Amino acid sequence: MARKRKPLPVIEGVTITDVAAEGNALARVDEMVVFIPFGAPGDVADIKIDKKKKSYAEGHIERLVKPGEIRVEPRCEHFGVCGGCRWQHLPYEFQLKCKQRQVTDALQRIAKVELPEISPIKGSENIWAYRNKMEYTFSNKCWLTFEQLASGEEFPDRDAAGFHIPGAFDKVLDIKACHLQDDLGNRIRLFVKDFGKQNGFTFYDLRGQKGLLRTLMIRIASTGEVMVVMAFGEDDRKAIKELLDALSEAFPEITSLMYVVNTKVNDSLADQDIKLWKGKDHIIEEMEGLKFRVGPKSFYQTNSRQAYELYKVARDFAKLTGSELVYDLYTGTGTIANFVSRDARHVVGIEYVEDAIADAKLNSKVNGIENTEFYAGDMKDVLTDEFIAEHGRPDVMIVDPPRAGMHNDVVDVILRAEPARIVYVSCNPATQARDLALLDCKYGVEAVQPVDMFPHTQHVENVVALVRRDKPVVQSEEL
Repeated sequence: MARKRKPLPVIEGVTITDVAAEGNALARVDEMVVFIPFGAPGDVADIKIDKKKKSYAEGHIERLVKPGEIRVEPRCEHFGVCGGCRWQHLPYEFQLKCKQRQVTDALQRIAKVELPEISPIKGSENIWAYRNKMEYTFSNKCWLTFEQLASGEEFPDRDAAGFHIPGAFDKVLDIKACHLQDDLGNRIRLFVKDFGKQNGFTFYDLRGQKGLLRTLMIRIASTGEVMVVMAFGEDDRKAIKELLDALSEAFPEITSLMYVVNTKVNDSLADQDIKLWKGKDHIIEEMEGLKFRVGPKSFYQTNSRQAYELYKVARDFAKLTGSELVYDLYTGTGTIANFVSRDARHVVGIEYVEDAIADAKLNSKVNGIENTEFYAGDMKDVLTDEFIAEHGRPDVMIVDPPRAGMHNDVVDVILRAEPARIVYVSCNPATQARDLALLDCKYGVEAVQPVDMFPHTQHVENVVALVRRDKPVVQSEEL
């Protein structure tokens, strides 16, 4: 017989003192550190301990006894349950201070390299309705909050259109309004949900892997163009036609209406055949007169205005004069490559996703850019000594890897290629810091510029300029 676990306590009158990793708040109880979501420094709260380890514990606010002075009223009614915007209760200026500290801590604690003064973070001009892309999930069993469960009410209608509860693949919170995208996104989502219910369409069963309405992606470009991609879990042609026709009629703003029948286990559309129903098969983003084609599978920074600020920093850090050969690693749809091409002799872009490389080539073509070339494949397989020998030794490398950072093989090739400058754009300062430590044998950090792309979340982008040293640093051996 399994041993019955002792229930964990509620600790009363705990003062929350700081903001910690992953967007959590932090408190100290005796000698124990407690991590608490949705807390603010200065809050006094009764904390229910959910998980206890030797050196720390995790808990949640059972009752807010006294709010801290900096706490503000969240705009979203779903705050505290959704998990998408963990910092809506913190003033934006305080959020920026936390992100600045996050970058500084990561570079100092993990990289352990000599650093210049870190520039003040560039805040986002828009802190609401800033996202150009949102993805929603349909479910026939919506997540019930603790309050709903405690009410004793019956909830026979469990159909939902919203976001996954963090850490639970089969739990979806029904969203009434999200403030991160233009309200057009809310109206489209609610229309699809209401139309489905009125017509008896089934909402997806995430455990049973069946149901018609599965996922919805909405892109709203800075140019005003709108893409909607509706994913269905069943190939019901009549129902699909009814919904797409109704969407097209109700929202003439949609310039690209697409759909896909996805019957596989996961929601990813990267390997799916997405079909055009009406309009164009892409939307256009614009930056400094350059036009960027964004398809349903394309990666494009989700905050269009801040993407421009981010890319300007990267271009400034590259210090291009017009004579340089530039390598743009993890180029995506070639946004940075095309953005810097006017200031370089030639740009070589490499990206894993073949569809993105097709868009990158097309983006160069529609903008009349002739000094770029792009290659698709796994970075560690494409970027080799032989590739560099064939295409030329770069003067400048711009790298913008995924959250996991760069593979060690890629770092080794960069070190052997010895570009004069490296511009490292990162969405994860911790893995960026790890890679800076690996590059430190030949490169010194010249400048650091954090950029906030995602207000009300703990995420932060960071750009680092590295310059090749004349002499390599000799690492002292440990005794």
